[in-house]
Amino acid sequence: MNNTLTAVSGLEVGHYTDLANGTGCTVILARGGASGGVDVRGGSPGTRETDLLQPMHRVDRVHGVVLSGGSAYGLDAASGAMRYLEEQGIGVRVGAAIVPIVAATILFDLNMITNKVRPGPDDGYAAAVSANAEAVPEGSIGAGTGATVGKLLGPERAIKGGIGSAAVTLPDGNTVAALIAVNAVGDVVDHQTGEVVAGPRRSSGPGFVPSVQALLLGESQAEAELPPTMGNTTIGVVATDATLTKEEANWLARLSHDGLALTIRPCHTPRDGDTMFVMASNHRDPPGDLTTIGTAAVEVTARAVMRAVTTATGLGGIPAVSELEREG
Repeated sequence: MNNTLTAVSGLEVGHYTDLANGTGCTVILARGGASGGVDVRGGSPGTRETDLLQPMHRVDRVHGVVLSGGSAYGLDAASGAMRYLEEQGIGVRVGAAIVPIVAATILFDLNMITNKVRPGPDDGYAAAVSANAEAVPEGSIGAGTGATVGKLLGPERAIKGGIGSAAVTLPDGNTVAALIAVNAVGDVVDHQTGEVVAGPRRSSGPGFVPSVQALLLGESQAEAELPPTMGNTTIGVVATDATLTKEEANWLARLSHDGLALTIRPCHTPRDGDTMFVMASNHRDPPGDLTTIGTAAVEVTARAVMRAVTTATGLGGIPAVSELEREG
């Protein structure tokens, strides 16, 4: 059973992964177009084509979304996805021209291994070429390659992040899914039990130091700049095959941030540029109940965050949760 973003009909996902340099990008394609929405939070975002997706702006469909590492440099990966879609004849027709609408957002993974290599147009193109409707590979792959979490106490105590996905099919037949690349400064917390699943490792012994506790007790490096070797930001896509207007897609994007806040603590900080896109493939009619779809969007976002850290593998000297469990 496919419990990832591609459970939503009309969507395909492809990754480009550079393990040697600790970075990568992920492309989500909607060859038939999708109603698009976006909501940007946190103090350090990096985005492309987000204004176009806002209500009252003319274009109401998106053909691709790119999630990329590489900080602001990684936005170049979207040009490669655009080139691929143009070759396929997919986009908005303007006279003889075809203009694919490809939105993008980035996370900061520079210095994970190097700051000299970051995803570019050729890498975005490669990810687009590889896109398919099979279950999406998760963990330290694509945009999650260089992701890390739990960084308030410094890089030497961080945990490997990654990219994760989750999906649910509602009783009315509509599917809602999420794909999230988790690179948060904060912890990842199980939203059902409250347990810290991934956070700053204790200086001695097993377990994690809860970042919220460290902040409130003055035990973190929050008053100073975080070490320059680490960066942040959680980015992702919520998708559904339900029929949504552009306004409804933007509402769903806003609501999906609740899923981040349930599982990432602290969330939406000045050091994070958390950004959530929505893609509605409009493959089902009638559209379904928005309250139910919104509830599902929050839940699959939270589950995808958990998947991102539990499926990750260590890289660059930073261990994953699964490796700590094996050590224990």
